[in-house]
Amino acid sequence: MDFPAALRQHRSRRRLSQLELAVRAGTTQRHLSFLESGRSAPGRNLVVRLAESLELPLRDCNELLLTAGYAPVSPERGLEDPDLAPARDALGHILDSHLPYPALIVDRAGDLIAANGAFGLLTEGADPGLTGLGKNVYRLALHPDGLAPRIGNLAEWARHILHRLDRDSALYAELSSYVPPPDQGSATLGFAVPLELRTSRGDLRLMTTVTTFATAVDVTLSELKLEAFLPVDSLTAEALRQFTAG
Repeated sequence: MDFPAALRQHRSRRRLSQLELAVRAGTTQRHLSFLESGRSAPGRNLVVRLAESLELPLRDCNELLLTAGYAPVSPERGLEDPDLAPARDALGHILDSHLPYPALIVDRAGDLIAANGAFGLLTEGADPGLTGLGKNVYRLALHPDGLAPRIGNLAEWARHILHRLDRDSALYAELSSYVPPPDQGSATLGFAVPLELRTSRGDLRLMTTVTTFATAVDVTLSELKLEAFLPVDSLTAEALRQFTAG
C-alpha cells in the first residue's frame, strides 16, 4: 500500500475528517488533502505527527513511515534480546507474584509467551496440540477441543474474546464459527463478564485484567499483553490456592 492510501485508510478507521486530523497534526486540511491524493509528499516529521495524531501502534507507525519512504522510528527486537532483559525480568516477577491466581503473557497475535503455574488448572483436559508456548490462547479458549466444553457462559465469554480480534482475520472467522448463540439468561458481575469454568477443583468464577507496557518504544514490547485472572468468590480463591500448593 502506498502512503496516500495508507493514510486514508487509517483516518477512515478512526472516523476522523481531514480537518480534524489536520488540526491534530498541526497542518492544514488543504495540505492533508494533497497528501491523501498523492499531489504532495510528506516530510518525516509530519508522518510521525500524523501517526501520533491517529494514535497508531508503534508497528503501524513504522509501516506508515515505510510507505512514505522513511526508515522506521521504533526498533523491533526479539524478546530474547539482551536490551529487553529488564522487561523479561519484570514480566517474570509479575507472573510469580500473581500466584496462586493464573496469569499469562501473549504477543500481538495472542500466542502464548509465558504463564505461571496456576494457568495449568485452566487448561487441564485440553488437547495438547492447543496448549503450550507459541500456541494461540484465543483458539485454546474457544476450540471444541480446548476450554470451550468446560466454560459455563461460553457465548458471553467468547464475545469478550472475539472483541479483541480483527474481524477481517482468518482467526476471527475460525473462532466465531465455534461460538453458540448468546444466552439471554447469563449472569454478569454488574461490571464485567466473568469466566465460569468447570475444573477438577470445582467450578471457578474469574474476572480478568490486561496490562501492557504503556511507555514502550520497542515494537515487540509494546505488543505484549499480560492477562491476569482474579477470583470472583472465596470458593474460587481457595481452589486456586489448593491447586498451586500441590
